[in-house]
Amino acid sequence: MRTIVQKFGGTSVADVDKIRACAQRAIATRKSLESKGKPGGVIVVTSAMGKSTDLLVKMAAEANAHPPRREMDALLSTGERVTVALMAMVLEALGAPAVSFAARQVGIQTDADFTRARITAIDTAVLTEHLAAGRICVVAGFQGISPTGDITTLGRGGSDTTAVALAAALAAESCEIYTDVDGVYTADPRDVPTARKLDRITYEEMLELAALGAGVLHPRAVQFGAKYNVPIHVRHAHLPDEGTLITDKKDDQMEEVQVAGVALKENLGRVSLQSIPDVPGVASRVFAALAETGILVDDIIQTEGNDKLATISFTVEQADLSEIKPAIAKILADIGGGTERIDTGFAKVSVVGVGIRSHAALAALLFRTLADAQINIANITTSEIKVCAIIAQDDGKKAVKLVHDAFDLDKD
Repeated sequence: MRTIVQKFGGTSVADVDKIRACAQRAIATRKSLESKGKPGGVIVVTSAMGKSTDLLVKMAAEANAHPPRREMDALLSTGERVTVALMAMVLEALGAPAVSFAARQVGIQTDADFTRARITAIDTAVLTEHLAAGRICVVAGFQGISPTGDITTLGRGGSDTTAVALAAALAAESCEIYTDVDGVYTADPRDVPTARKLDRITYEEMLELAALGAGVLHPRAVQFGAKYNVPIHVRHAHLPDEGTLITDKKDDQMEEVQVAGVALKENLGRVSLQSIPDVPGVASRVFAALAETGILVDDIIQTEGNDKLATISFTVEQADLSEIKPAIAKILADIGGGTERIDTGFAKVSVVGVGIRSHAALAALLFRTLADAQINIANITTSEIKVCAIIAQDDGKKAVKLVHDAFDLDKD
């Protein structure tokens, strides 16, 4: 059976009329598959309606200033279950047999890391049975079941991950991510009006852009796509545009570097562990302890000082600082000394393109552009496909526009 997975984001299913429009798209997709002479199956994955997750988070804060993460997952998972039931009802009303599922019912298994769980396995037997019976399957995104049977969630934006993981498990032809934008742009069009929509981008480039602040797609969804070679289409939920295709490669350009885009990640904090022992094994112990928190650590820099002491600095999202502070105190006690310093108000502007590190002129252009605008750089990090600069958050939106213009990304 030819199968396509379609994911609809919260703004796309914000009310019943919008749900109906999405349902019609799912029906049209199944008819298109069947018109090609083979049985066609469609799986719809939905997010919670509109801002309902934000409302649940607000209610939780009113109930308990520090709600247990297990109970947060139990609460937040309800939003998607409302949407899938309504979607199945609308599909049935439109004449398409449909059935809705929570994660437990379709065997989306995760670890037990509440509020940011990771998918470990998917049992496709139930979905395969209903697809074979001609039903459109509607699956709640963003959630899973822990080994002990508790409800877990995958973190904000996790419905993207659910959709691509299902596509991988079912060997689907593609996964279509429907949202309120019509594709992936060279920069966020809200910050850079001249940003250009990309017809195609590689998994590697998209993963970097997503991780560096491009909010159109969840980074873990891109990782699933790359690992299992699932083509991902990012498309507008209510427009006919083709959107952007994310695959394993673009057109052959030999060794020519093509900059895919510029990303801006805001609300970063910088943690510095100062005067810590500069001996082998300390960095390993520090980051092993940080890994246990499940918090993403980025932009790591170590500098040597006097008297065999060193400083290790790294960035995290500001929202994670309250959770990381107890871990830092424990780390300093464990390694036998040191002090902490936490600074906030940073942003990261990044230029992404395959092979970019081997072309020093591109990094120079980024730094020169920021220098000409009197924007100071706090940290610099590079990889094979990106160059990043940590700057003051107040300069972020100005910087991303200047860098986008400097690289002529408005031109094809």
